[in-house]
Amino acid sequence: MNENRSQGLDLELDAEVAQGHYSNLAIISHSTSEFILDFAAILPGLPKAKVKSRIILTPEHAKRLLMSLQDNVARYETNVGRIEIPQQQAPIGFSQKLN
Repeated sequence: MNENRSQGLDLELDAEVAQGHYSNLAIISHSTSEFILDFAAILPGLPKAKVKSRIILTPEHAKRLLMSLQDNVARYETNVGRIEIPQQQAPIGFSQKLN
């Protein structure tokens, strides 16, 4: 994660991958040997969410990702402000607009 930059890791990022994928839903599962992260997008008017990317990690790399995310969220909140998460989570999906 961030540690790799300080070690001089040379990454190749092609144009298609650089565009990325939008995700507003992550589903995380695990076995004894791996963690699976599925990133999906739930969009209005579509009948179901579509998984856009699946990342499979070893338990060690999952923990390194967790630590890196915690560090990045802390730095974000220091610079930009606290990220608020509503106490009561809205159901997955979108509500219909009333006229």
